[in-house]
Amino acid sequence: MPVTLLDLIVISVMLLSGLLAMVRGFLREVFSIVSWLAAAGVTLFFYPQLLPITKQYVSQDTVALAVTVGILFLGTLLIVSIISARISDAVLDSRIGALDRTLGFAFGLARGLLVMVVAFLFFNWLVPDKSQPPWVLDAKSRPVLQNTGDWLMSLLPDDPENTILKRLKRSPATDEGDAPATPPATTPPGPRTERGGTTITVATAAGAVAGETGYRRGERQGFEQLLESARGTGQ
Repeated sequence: MPVTLLDLIVISVMLLSGLLAMVRGFLREVFSIVSWLAAAGVTLFFYPQLLPITKQYVSQDTVALAVTVGILFLGTLLIVSIISARISDAVLDSRIGALDRTLGFAFGLARGLLVMVVAFLFFNWLVPDKSQPPWVLDAKSRPVLQNTGDWLMSLLPDDPENTILKRLKRSPATDEGDAPATPPATTPPGPRTERGGTTITVATAAGAVAGETGYRRGERQGFEQLLESARGTGQ
């Protein structure tokens, strides 16, 4: 099976990525990835605390969210990139500079392959197999790209888009949370009156309407009749 155009593209991209990584050095390439991961992590964990502050100056929630995420991500990326560049330059000028460049070349090859795998996944999504040209179907690198792409897809969640959106739209962590439930007001028991073994408990009305200081006339008469009945029973 001859080498097709897809094979040449894969080899070219991998070699170009490897040469660029060799010039920059392995440590700098690793730090570049760490910078992006650090920026994403700082943004994910600290934007809920800064979002209420941004909303004080930006009225629209969507714009406030975008501004907060942008400031955190770009600021962290810039700071970490400056620090990593200084460290990687010092390593390149040291005795292990040759080893750093060799490892960088190997890292660049792997990165180029990863870029081609992602591009191949998008190509398969846009173009059905029946419509793909022969230089793609007959390429020697096609099985490698396909198998690696399937492995990467298995690492992703079932619905990555909704997972990210739900994470970004969750309530800010600055909320105080649910307040403890207030126990219902209880009515303290009133005085207990005993007459001949009969116990009468006078309930005190809790939360009475302002201005009412005692029982109404009809209720008072009924209560007096109840006391008289209790006295008669005791006698």
